[in-house]
Formats: sequence, structure tokens, C-alpha cells
Amino acid sequence: MKLESIEELFVHELEDLRSAEQQLVKALPKMAEKASSGDLRQAFETHLEQTQEHLERLKKIVADLQLDKGRHKCKAMEGLIAEAQEILDAEAMDSVRDAAMIGAAQRVEHYEIAGYGTARTYAEMLGHADAAQLLQQTLDEEKETDELLSGLALSSVNLEAQNDSEL
Repeated sequence: MKLESIEELFVHELEDLRSAEQQLVKALPKMAEKASSGDLRQAFETHLEQTQEHLERLKKIVADLQLDKGRHKCKAMEGLIAEAQEILDAEAMDSVRDAAMIGAAQRVEHYEIAGYGTARTYAEMLGHADAAQLLQQTLDEEKETDELLSGLALSSVNLEAQNDSEL
């Protein structure tokens, strides 16, 4: 990998985000299927739809800026998904698994928030206003998903897991 300019760093960040989102498209249906909470299942299904839109935005940015498409694989997302898979495979009470899946999903969201914020900043620095706007839109959606997951955890999922654990 060669990173000798902000432009090269920007392209690398876009490639990393693209790979992360592609991996997430494969992981989210598994998480939705395992969720015992209907609200959590719906949150995962909704985020899958958003993730597909995020990929389309990234493709648009790459096409609009005529950037080279790389074959970078996001190892961080690969690791986050592997950890989430361990939760899915664990012998666990459904409510406790739901609480654990929220934690795993929020780790993913925080990674994406950092990545999209970084890419948006590079786009702004490079004068790519349209790209910056698209990246900001995705960043806002990632933050909304994180807040939704926190709300689910605090209002129901974690409480149910705690109550089930005490029985």
C-alpha cells in the first residue's frame, strides 16, 4: 500500500468503507434471524437496507471522482463480525444474546462512524463537496442507528436480559 497524499488516503478510506459495508450486508441478516426481540430484529433489517444504500453512495463517489477501485479488505470489520458470530454461536439465553448483539452492533457502528467522519473530512479538504455531502449523510445515519440501538438496550433489551438472568 502506498499512501503519499491525502488523496491516496481518501481513496484508501473509501475502499475500507466499501469492504466493511459489503461484509456487513452479509452479517446483518444472520443477526436479524437470531434476534428474539422484534424491535431488535426490525432494527437490524432496517440497517441492512441502509447499508445497501451506503454501498450505493460509496460506488457513486468512486464513479463521480473517477477513482481506481481497489481490492482492499477491511480487516477491522472482519474481526468485528467474527466476534459477533461468536455471540450468535454461543449457548445463551435469547434475551442475553440480544443484549450481546446490541453491544456487537454498536462496536460496528462506532467503527463506521469513525471511518465515515474521517472520509468526509478528507473529502472536504480535497474540495470534493458532493462526496463530503454523501459521506455526511451516511455518517448521520450511522449515528442514528447507534442511538436507536442504545435506546433499545436501555428501554427493553438489557432489562429483559437482566430479569431473565435473575430467574
